[in-house]
Amino acid sequence: MVSKTITAFYHKHRQELLYGVSLALLLFVLRWLELRFLVMNHIIEIYVGAIALLFTGLGIWLAHKLTTPKVETRIVERAVYVTAVNEFTVNESERTRLGISHRELEVLQLVAEGLSNQEIGDRLFVSLNTVKTHSSRIFEKLEVRNRTQAVERARRLGLIV
Repeated sequence: MVSKTITAFYHKHRQELLYGVSLALLLFVLRWLELRFLVMNHIIEIYVGAIALLFTGLGIWLAHKLTTPKVETRIVERAVYVTAVNEFTVNESERTRLGISHRELEVLQLVAEGLSNQEIGDRLFVSLNTVKTHSSRIFEKLEVRNRTQAVERARRLGLIV
């Protein structure tokens, strides 16, 4: 029953249906040609735009790579030597073994307190060069390279608080 009505409808409106399909096909071809001519007329602009997008993306990627900091976190665990302040006595055997003088020991204690070379000189009433000389001799005798290592080693050996 349904197929008869469809067939009847097709036979009755065959010419209109063919005309509609051919117009739709023609409209599709015209739109395709219009797009093709549009692309052909503006091919340079399309290429320039594509290259601009490419370089913009490359610039963003490169800027991100260059500006991202290379952060590396290291956790260092060290033994901390703590001595009672009121019971502290200088380890005289280590002091004499290393050949550290009383003045160098004073300088080392002030370094451990965090004073600068100028502040140490002012407190001990000596020149800046004298403090530097004492510091360099302390570094040699303790076999260290900087103030932090000197303080750490002196505390381990019982030379300072």
